[in-house]
Amino acid sequence: MLKDELQVLTKKARRSSKKMINLSTTLKNKVLLKMADILISRMEYILAENKKDIQLAKESGTATNFIDRLTLTPQRVEAMAVSLREIAALEDPVYQTIEGYSRPNGMYVQRRRVPIGVILIIYEARPNVTSDCIGLCFKSSNVSILKGGSSAMNSNRAVFEVLKNVCLAEGIEDAFFFIDSADKGAVDVLVRDLAQDIDLVIPRGGQSLIEKIVSVSKVPVIKHYKGVCHIYVDAELSDMDQAIKICVNAKVQRPSVCNAMETLLVHDKVAPVFLPKLKQAMDTHKVELRGCPRTVGILKGIKSAEEKDWSEEYLDLILSVKVVDSLDQAIEHINTYGSGHTESILSNNTFTIEKFLREVDSSCVFSNISTRFSDGYEFGLGAEIGISTDKLHARGPMGLRELTTYKYIVTGNGQIRS
Repeated sequence: MLKDELQVLTKKARRSSKKMINLSTTLKNKVLLKMADILISRMEYILAENKKDIQLAKESGTATNFIDRLTLTPQRVEAMAVSLREIAALEDPVYQTIEGYSRPNGMYVQRRRVPIGVILIIYEARPNVTSDCIGLCFKSSNVSILKGGSSAMNSNRAVFEVLKNVCLAEGIEDAFFFIDSADKGAVDVLVRDLAQDIDLVIPRGGQSLIEKIVSVSKVPVIKHYKGVCHIYVDAELSDMDQAIKICVNAKVQRPSVCNAMETLLVHDKVAPVFLPKLKQAMDTHKVELRGCPRTVGILKGIKSAEEKDWSEEYLDLILSVKVVDSLDQAIEHINTYGSGHTESILSNNTFTIEKFLREVDSSCVFSNISTRFSDGYEFGLGAEIGISTDKLHARGPMGLRELTTYKYIVTGNGQIRS
């Protein structure tokens, strides 16, 4: 029964995907702006549904960091609306010419952006993902199928319903779908048995969820395994207080998200002065530090880091700290233990910065800013459908262009091949 119901849905999605490319940019932008408005006008309803999810999570003893990701506030709903308006303001990538050139025989060859087609997004606790993904897929003329986690079912359903009504009012049907079921078997059916009607799977959640999907999926998967993000504090700093502020922001501003710093690497020349100042600042926010032997030697009484800490995504107020002898050692550590998400160097040396940016193998590499800026909205993408730690076909925050592929269009006037 489950497979039959899902097959009806995916067949509708496939049929709709063939028509989406014909939606005009003007109409898409009009719908997106109305979606933003309705999120604000129906905020009370959305927050009430979100409170149901929060209450259930608390009753089941869910961890605080998970509840933070689950929680909607007036400010977060307003941010969802802002993202939709930003997406509307962005250039429409659909059918853009990437390049065009003439061949000696007079043929004209073009590459043009086209939608990927049907995109399945599987996600867990963050209800804002619902509106972000709908907005991005709609603007890029893709059909989206949304499968949220059971913990946010009421919130996701509420956001989906109000946005769906905007499309229906404009005469647009089947632009996006919501799987209103907590049945965990639905995911396996979709990615394994109904793969012929789905072009791409984007899982957003914990590593175990992503690994499971990769193991069973017959559909291409863009992965975001986890965010083991690093900051390296170099020996040459122009402003130590500024470096402390950046580190605190990267860890504390929202520790439950994937672009929060999880490991701090500090050059041994500045460690004796920098680390005590850092601890004082982190203590204010009740951050637990776990250090290598040299860090423990400087910061008496902190917990010793174990080998597993270097590859841990805490998503909590915990930070592993290691003293390194050189830039090369920092780079080696990041490339060994990192997840390919986001790393930042704090330094005043141009050569050192360039070496770090060039040799660190991650999707986002920064200098002298917080890792928290690894975000589609902060990059000017309006929002993101995910942050890919893959290398093909997209890497880093995925916006509108990353939700397109391309096709060759070749025109002539009677050429034949000899």
